[in-house]
Amino acid sequence: MDFQLIYVVAGLAVGFIVGMTGVGGGSLMTPILLHFGISPSSAVGTDLLYAAITKAGGIHVHHRRGNIDWRITGWLAAGSVPAALVTLAVLQYGGFDTHLIDSFIKTALGVALILTSLAILFKGQLMDYSQRNNGWLTRLEGRQQIIATMLVGWLLGAVVTITSIGAGAIGTVALFLLYPLLPTVRLIGTEIAHAVPLTLVAGMGHAGLGNVDWGLLANLLIGSMPGIYIGSSLAHKVADNYLRPALAFMLLLVGCKLLF
Repeated sequence: MDFQLIYVVAGLAVGFIVGMTGVGGGSLMTPILLHFGISPSSAVGTDLLYAAITKAGGIHVHHRRGNIDWRITGWLAAGSVPAALVTLAVLQYGGFDTHLIDSFIKTALGVALILTSLAILFKGQLMDYSQRNNGWLTRLEGRQQIIATMLVGWLLGAVVTITSIGAGAIGTVALFLLYPLLPTVRLIGTEIAHAVPLTLVAGMGHAGLGNVDWGLLANLLIGSMPGIYIGSSLAHKVADNYLRPALAFMLLLVGCKLLF
């Protein structure tokens, strides 16, 4: 592995922001890798394994604190993991030209970034709306709610496998709408618990397609581990109501640039 400072610094910066704000690393890391000239396929594949490794430590912490609803996690994974496998199979056996796949991934990235920015900006309003309406989606019967959760998981599985983006911001908002009566910290812990197997399966699938740069991955991890620790330590000192909108606006601009 060649030590490349620019990628270590990128990992440090993204880890710091994730630790401080909780915003998913994929929505930040993948556009950065594209800016460095990494192909869309390699950027997505490398970032998926990066996300799986960096979020894995969060499972232990949240489980120990009782912040994970494993039942909901299982329902999400029952939809997302098969969707990831089907999406990978389409990429592998669909007979698509490499340039066509990269172009499609770039477009999908733009859409996912715009949706992520909107999810970050309007998460509070969506939560308030859901709570004012007494949890409108929780009025579904038990079986219907399970099916709805699995469908959300299926959508996330496809989107995350193609773009590496969505498991964090979009997934959390979807859970807030489906389960507004659960405590916020429990929903966040559940989202992290679900994101790890999804990104791991999708990442290993991309690795099988040759879309993972292992040296790049190692450099990113060298920087991100201390970055997440430092960002988490300073999170309480930063005004979240200023930082999150700024990040959302940045993601919106990058998404629009990728599309147009």
